[in-house]
Parts: sequence; C-alpha cells; structure tokens
Amino acid sequence: MATGYAELLRARHAMRLLTGTLIGRLPNATAPLAIVLFTRAEGGGYTLAGVLSAVYGLATAVGQPLLGRLVDLYGQPRVMFTGASLSALGMALFALVGIDPVPLAAVSVLIAGLFTPPLEGGLRALWPSVLKGPDRVHRAYALDAVAQEVMFAAGPLLVTLLVAFGNEAAALLVINALGVLGALWVVLSPPSRAWRSDPREAHWLGALRSAGLLALLGSFFFVGLALGSIAVAAVSYADDHGEALISSYLLSALGFGALIGGVVYGARNWAGVPERRLVWLVFALAAGYLPLMLVPGVAAMTALAGLSGVFLAPALACAFVVVDRHAPSGTVTEAFSWLVTTFGVGAAAGTAVVGPVIEWGGDAAGFSVAGAGGVAALCVLLLTGRALAGAGTRTGTVAVEGLAAGPGHVSAPVTGAENDRNGAAEPGFRTGRQA
Repeated sequence: MATGYAELLRARHAMRLLTGTLIGRLPNATAPLAIVLFTRAEGGGYTLAGVLSAVYGLATAVGQPLLGRLVDLYGQPRVMFTGASLSALGMALFALVGIDPVPLAAVSVLIAGLFTPPLEGGLRALWPSVLKGPDRVHRAYALDAVAQEVMFAAGPLLVTLLVAFGNEAAALLVINALGVLGALWVVLSPPSRAWRSDPREAHWLGALRSAGLLALLGSFFFVGLALGSIAVAAVSYADDHGEALISSYLLSALGFGALIGGVVYGARNWAGVPERRLVWLVFALAAGYLPLMLVPGVAAMTALAGLSGVFLAPALACAFVVVDRHAPSGTVTEAFSWLVTTFGVGAAAGTAVVGPVIEWGGDAAGFSVAGAGGVAALCVLLLTGRALAGAGTRTGTVAVEGLAAGPGHVSAPVTGAENDRNGAAEPGFRTGRQA
C-alpha cells in the first residue's frame, strides 16, 4: 500500500502540486471559522457572523465554476494567481475595515469568495499529464480526497493557533498570504504553465451540457447535504450530553474514517466501469449514515461516526474519475469546479435544514437528515443510470449494458465523437463552433 503512494509522490512535480494546492486552498478551508472569530472579536453577533460566512460561501459557489471555465479557456497561471491575489485582497480589506460599515464588510468577503481560485479542479486536471496512466491517476484522486480530510482538520487548528499567538485579524491575513503563496507555487510549476485544455465547442452551458455530469452533481448535492447536517447534529448531540468536545470527537472520527477508507481504496487497482462502482460506493456511504439515527452512547456513537466516514473519500475519488469521463472536451476544470460547488451548496443546505428538524424531533431526527441525504444520493444515481452509462460507451442500449455488465466489461467507444473526450457522443448538439 505504502509503496504505491510513495511511487506516486516520487513522480516529478507530484509532491509540489499536491502540497501547493493544499496550502493554496487553506483560505477556503478556514474562511467560515476565521470570519466568525473575527466578527465576534469586532463585537458583532452570531447572526452577522453567520450572514458574512454565508456571503463568502455563496460567492465561492458562484465563482468556482466561472473561474474554472476561464482556466479552461486561458490556462492556469493567469486565472489562478489573479484570483488568489484578488481573494486575499478582499479578505485583507475585511481585516482592515472590520464589520463597520457592514455593507463594506459584506463586499469584502464577497470579493474574497468570488475570486477563490479553483485549485482543486485545476489539480485534478493536471494529474493525467503528470502521472501518465489511469491507475496512477485514480490513486492520485484517492490521495487527493484523503489530503482534503487532513487539510480540513488541520486548517481550523492553524487558525486557532494564529489567534492564540496573535489575533483574529492576523489569522485572516496570514492564512490568505499562505493561500497566495500556495497558488503561486502551483502556477509556476512546469505542468501548470504547460497545461492547455482540450479543444472545446463554444456553448453557454459549458460542462453542464453533459447529462452524465448533471446526474453526478445531483447525487453529490445530497452527499454534501448529509455531511452538512452531520456537522450540526453532532453539536446538538454534544449539547445533550453536556460536553462540547463530544462534537469534535464525532467529526474527527468521521474524518479519520474517510482518511482510512481513502488510503485503502487508492492502494489497489480497480477493474470495471467506474460509474457502476460509484453506485456501490454511494450505497455503502448511505448505509453508513443510517445507523447514526440510533444515537447511542458517546463511545458507540463515535464508532458509528468513524464507520460513516469510511466510504466518503472512496466515493469522492471515484466521482473525480466519473467527472473526467463525462466532462465535454475542453471543460474539465470547470466540470471539477462544478462538483466542488454542488457539494458545498449541498452542505450549506444540510446545515440550514437540520436545525429546524432537530428542534422538532431531537438528535435522532437530525441524524436522519444525513441518512435521507445518503439515500437520496443513491436514488439519483440509480434513476440516472442511462445518462451515467454514456461515458466511453455507445449511446442507447449498448451504453446501459456497459454499466450493468459488471467489472471487466466496457463497451466499445464511438470514434469521432465531438463532445466527449472519451468518445461518447452527446446527443442533441451539432458539431462545429457554437455561440
């Protein structure tokens, strides 16, 4: 297992791209907490802190696919570095002016979120050119998913340390300065400077004209909803058990489970159709969320939380492969960015929905939102099997057989297809340039 990952990281530029991307994404991983801490330190209430965090989150959700499309059109260095710089300037303005006047504070975090560079999608677009070979790329996707878990665990800790040794404004400035340096480290690398998107057809929908991608986004909206609801339900569970740290136990266990699952998943080569494998992984993910509704004692609940996370990183890693297969030619960065956006919007929806549910039915009802989200994600995949079967296979009957035939069976690709980089013709679109 370790040998496979060591071989991957020894590939030229691989370690630089991975670490640079993680550092560059620190502002995004820590912004919700940093904004809340700074707002409170400036005398603002939790309502204002929540509103400003929501503005940042919504702006990021809008900006990621838009910047991803610009990356596909103009390359990584210009878009990524410019975006990182403008995002950092927005957060620096927020740290400078504080929360008074509130409209200026809102504009500051809006700029910071809107121009957050799509480093996550950009890294996944680079892996094929850096690693050479589908098995190594799939392993890199798994390692990427694991690294995210580490970053989202370590990022808030870094914010807390910066606040302890400095103050909240310093935390905002340092984190965003690191983000710019991380983005710069990535875009100055030879793979980033040399990368060019495949030729693309001009179309206002961009990556969203792929029916398979839309199906995947619909499913992972509900996966995000499940995770967002667990974060809030864990806090409620901790309050009911009289110890605030219990929520951190549960969320840490979930992250540790995802880390273990991702490492194991990426350590082996997988045969067969990834779309079919994704259905089974989301099925296992949903099955892991359902027992949380039992809300047993703290020790058992922590174990259940760890179990619920085991299939998260594998499902994400497999989803990255499916995105790459379904993204229309020349839209791969945008497609990956849409997955990031949809997942984040789903998480925000989960945090919004679960609060009233907990007030109505208690902790068990709160965790049932996660279970329902997992089941809904699975249902979307099952109901859209024909669309998901279209990548790399003939459309129509043969495509469905390619998905249902099981491991080892892949239908013959259609040659000369115009929209799918893997050979799948997208019905309903003309060849040639379109407005």
